Amino acid sequence: MNPIEFIAKNKIYAVVRGESPDNVIEIAEAIIEGGIKAIEITVEKGALLPALKELSKHDDVVITAGGIITAKRAQEAIDNGAQIIVSPVLQNGLIKYCVGAGVPHIATVTTQNEAYMAWRARIPLIKISPAKSMGQVTYLEDLLRPMPFLNLMPAGGITHETFVDYLKAGAAAVALGRCLYKDIPLDETKHRAAIAVEKLKQI
Repeated sequence: MNPIEFIAKNKIYAVVRGESPDNVIEIAEAIIEGGIKAIEITVEKGALLPALKELSKHDDVVITAGGIITAKRAQEAIDNGAQIIVSPVLQNGLIKYCVGAGVPHIATVTTQNEAYMAWRARIPLIKISPAKSMGQVTYLEDLLRPMPFLNLMPAGGITHETFVDYLKAGAAAVALGRCLYKDIPLDETKHRAAIAVEKLKQI
């Protein structure tokens, strides 16, 4: 199973930001212990790249590198174990680079036109963000109504309590971020991840 298929199968995708590699690793490990097996580490700060290397040691987890806008940072992330390169924008140069490197790419879009352009570029999973600001589930439904062939992963402002609504509306997967770890202890992070996994089983 390739990494994109893994995310689509598992449905829940956690996005982790942190101040240091140790901080990121602690949060990611708690999320993994809670049962979420697809983790994006945002590495616009090059100092966080070692976290990718450490977390990529997991055999049953897909680790992706987010916040990437340059080919240089993409290669650094790949060298440190990233299985997917994730960009906060839709950028043709980075798409071509990832194709050449043989690494899947997830681009982030906002509008209907950008989503279509990403699909035309053969991006297998398209992150749609910020979902909360753009209209939440209704916006996802509006995008998919004329283009049901899109594989969309909404992100931004979605919680471990509400993500199921996006899956029911047709999302291929859903990204959860700060709701899993912001200003809470690690045991609560693990608990919230477990809540999300349990909710998924109930669909």
